[in-house]
Amino acid sequence: MLWKQIRDYLVIIFSAILLAISYVIFVFPNEFAPSGIPGFATMLQYLFDFKVGYLTIIVNIPLVAIVYFLVGKEYAVRSAVYALFFSAMLLVLDKVDLSRFIYHTDNGTSTLLAPVAGGVISGFCYGIVMKRNSSTGGTDLLAAIVHHYRPESNLLWVIFTINAGVAVASYFVYNFKIEPVILCIVYCYLSSEVCDMMLKGFKEAVKFEIVTDHPKELSEALMVKLNHGVTELPAVGGFTRKDKTLLICVVNKREIVAFQKIIQEFDGTFAYLSSVKETMGNFRK
Repeated sequence: MLWKQIRDYLVIIFSAILLAISYVIFVFPNEFAPSGIPGFATMLQYLFDFKVGYLTIIVNIPLVAIVYFLVGKEYAVRSAVYALFFSAMLLVLDKVDLSRFIYHTDNGTSTLLAPVAGGVISGFCYGIVMKRNSSTGGTDLLAAIVHHYRPESNLLWVIFTINAGVAVASYFVYNFKIEPVILCIVYCYLSSEVCDMMLKGFKEAVKFEIVTDHPKELSEALMVKLNHGVTELPAVGGFTRKDKTLLICVVNKREIVAFQKIIQEFDGTFAYLSSVKETMGNFRK
């Protein structure tokens, strides 16, 4: 248990450092605002040269305190650790010469690649942090507070409103140009998609539900040929009113064809499939 907690905090710190490096390399040099409250902080840095590292600390301190008492202590502490290391890393990198690594094109022909790379890294960091009962601070903490007072509210609208505000404001901040707005939208979209992928996992599979007159023989064939377990449930045919058996089996996508060949060997068998976003558990034994 202690090692798991230590590992979680190490992952949170790693994510904070990685995202801070991403900001310095991809976001700041290309004059666009990322998603959430850091987006507003980035624009304030552009206008007044007030560092994002200081701004994020100022914003997150009261939010973390509120979340600590209203939402959950562990969630607040882990979010505070992330925010602290993210801000500290930004301030440290401000003193380091990273010019050889910074991505920027003088003619702007490949500017779109900056929010693409930054958005992917951002989504990756958000995903692995959220899976460890933490957040990246800012917008996530604000959404948690809103959810506490209004649990029926759709938090997606809170996040969407903030990101939309960042995109609109960037038009006026970055010299009335539409390009920063587009870059902000690209960044937000990719960050959201990658984060969603991280949270749902990569263990996609297919669930077959089979109504059959040969439950024993079909179950044995599936377990022997595909090495997958089968769950049996009693069922009744709605038209014939005869007793049937419903088999449930989850297989990998690459095994769909082999599965179909097996069930075609048995008369009186009907099957349909549905997608499974992620499989969990350990059934090796």
